[in-house]
Amino acid sequence: LGRGSAGNGSRRWPEAKESMAPHNLLSKKRVTSARLGGLRSGRCSCSGSGQQHARPAGATPFSLSDSLRRQHQRGSFQLARAEASEPANAPEETDPAPVDATANLGGTPVKPTSMLVVGATGTLGRQVVRKALDAGYEVRCLVRPRERPADFLRDWGAIVVNGDLTNPETLPPALVGVHTVIDCATGRPEESVKQVDWEGKVALIQTCQAMKIQKYVFYSIFNCDKHLSVPLMSIKYQTEKFLEESGLDFTVIRLCGFMQAVISQYAVPILEEKSVYGTDDQTKIAYMDTTDVARLTLAALEKKDSSRNVLTFAGPQAFTIQQVIGLCERYAGADAKVSKVPMWQLTATRVLTSFFQWTVDVTDRMAFAEVLNSNESFVAPMQDTYAELGVDPNQTMTLERYLQEYYSVVLKKLKEVGAQSRQGDYYL
Repeated sequence: LGRGSAGNGSRRWPEAKESMAPHNLLSKKRVTSARLGGLRSGRCSCSGSGQQHARPAGATPFSLSDSLRRQHQRGSFQLARAEASEPANAPEETDPAPVDATANLGGTPVKPTSMLVVGATGTLGRQVVRKALDAGYEVRCLVRPRERPADFLRDWGAIVVNGDLTNPETLPPALVGVHTVIDCATGRPEESVKQVDWEGKVALIQTCQAMKIQKYVFYSIFNCDKHLSVPLMSIKYQTEKFLEESGLDFTVIRLCGFMQAVISQYAVPILEEKSVYGTDDQTKIAYMDTTDVARLTLAALEKKDSSRNVLTFAGPQAFTIQQVIGLCERYAGADAKVSKVPMWQLTATRVLTSFFQWTVDVTDRMAFAEVLNSNESFVAPMQDTYAELGVDPNQTMTLERYLQEYYSVVLKKLKEVGAQSRQGDYYL
């Protein structure tokens, strides 16, 4: 996924095409429609949209004759005998509709509103779950086993199933009866970027192939194709390519940045009178509220012409770090303690950490941070996207209004409890 220069400790990431053959994570536990439904017809009883396998040369077409129905009632699908009992010159029958065919053969039709959200407890995932439930979708959430269960997802009306991208054998049961998969997952700071965001996603996509999932939505990073030397961005781009080659019907959504990240990185520390870190660069990021990202995602699902394409979601206006800090100071009524980090120091630290195996993933994430401080603008025009999705751009949250509403809620709560300062446990 990108080759680093010699001597700086950079790694060479595997190409997506190289991973598809020798690194098939489901090769030993491959899920097939035959195993799931016990049917040799090639129809998948999970999604109802599987393609019928081609017959060998010379094979005669078959139909559900009386003898086959009697065999079906006895619980045996001996299609070879049924085929042999048909005349050699029998006309080819027209394939019935996928859902009807699946139902006739004992499978369960899949509703277009059935959805699996991967990474449902995350900043973006939970907003996708809420918006999908409000829109009438039947939402299933893939959640890693945890000490504190995600009860809030159940309270909203979603179904929670345990699974882990790093354990591919846990994925097939979660996908049974699912029409659409929305992939919001990403590795935690303490986790391996390669293991979760590459190997885990390859396993998920391969499982979706085997289960005949009819729609896959993947969240990527804006301009990831221009920064292949950065492991996280390179992985996102290679995953996009892997999806293209998978044969799945997909939509890739590239994002610039979340407003929620501004809260944890700047708004809360300033309110708690703690130091915040910044640089003197002029990198601009068009932050977007995850609620709006979820809303636009569901709008894209309703559009048939959004299949197998790449969309970019960006906020109404782009801001530098200095401008973000200024907004937080204005609405918090407090001065920020800013510790500026020179770019040469960030680069030197990244090179130093690359020499140690236990800091490799830290290096990868610092490389991403370095890109976000490189005087590049992470902003994209949205007029055509709003028109294509039929969404009113005036409904999109601005960063100023988001911070103003956040601080008004927090400061009101602080006044109610009689606190003097340092309170940051409230999130919109």
